[in-house]
Parts: sequence; structure tokens; C-alpha cells
Amino acid sequence: MLTDLRQIYAAVIEPYVTMESANAFMMQRGVRSLLVLDQDCALGGIITATDILGEKPLRFIQERGVKHNEILVSDIMTPLGRLEAIPVAEVQHAKVGHVIASLRDTGRQHTLVMEINVAGKPVVCGIFSLTQIEKQLGAAISSTEVAKTFAEIEATLIAN
Repeated sequence: MLTDLRQIYAAVIEPYVTMESANAFMMQRGVRSLLVLDQDCALGGIITATDILGEKPLRFIQERGVKHNEILVSDIMTPLGRLEAIPVAEVQHAKVGHVIASLRDTGRQHTLVMEINVAGKPVVCGIFSLTQIEKQLGAAISSTEVAKTFAEIEATLIAN
């Protein structure tokens, strides 16, 4: 269920790339999220398909008066400081239900898994994706999350 970034290469993007390019890259790679790396190749955040296709871009356009094709990844990504992370030691004994509950509690589709490297610094070693868990289980996971925006309410109404 864990995408182990110690075994495979993560899909990454730079913060100065346009949001539209990031979306095209996600579709090309068949993923719904990209890790955002800064100029030093350090993790700066994450951008998801929900970020791109949700209301974040519309809010940004209204606030800044920019065009849709001028929005950068850095403008709508979730920065590292706002990401939830689980220590790898906790994941090693967790059950799938625990991971799903953690994702539900945070209201996010993705949670990072961190470990401490030999230099004593935290590094991302994996990522859980609710979509990936659903695929592997072969079942949709119902959300108990309460809609926080009009876009989320509209999406729920259209889906039902």
C-alpha cells in the first residue's frame, strides 16, 4: 500500500513550473501527486490533482488577478510545513485501516512517511495515497469528511 520511495523514483517537479504543465506531467506519468523539489533538490511540498482541479486556482486568480496559465506550482502546492507525515517506525506495524483512518482524520488524499537518515536529518521514504489504497483493495473508501468549500459540495452533488 505504501509507495516506497527507497525502491522507486518519485514523480517530482520544480516549484516554478506552471500548474498546467504539472497537470500534464501527472497525466503522462499516471499519478495524482508530485513531490515539489526546490533548487537544492530538497522537498518543498506536494501538489496534487485535487489542488490543480479544485478551487485553489480559482481563489488564486481572484486574489492575484493572474491568468489561469500563469499559475505556478509554488502558488497552489501544499508546502512542506503543512504536510502530515508518519514516522516509518509507526508504519511498520500499522494495519491498512490505521492508514485510512489517518488520511481521513487529516482530510488529505496523501500522507508522507519519514525516516531519519544517517546524518540525522528527516527524509521522505514513502507516501500513502488514498487512491492507490482503493486500487489495491479493489473498493472505494467512503469519506466521512465534511465538505469545507462550495466546490467540495458541488463535487459531491455531481458525483451522487
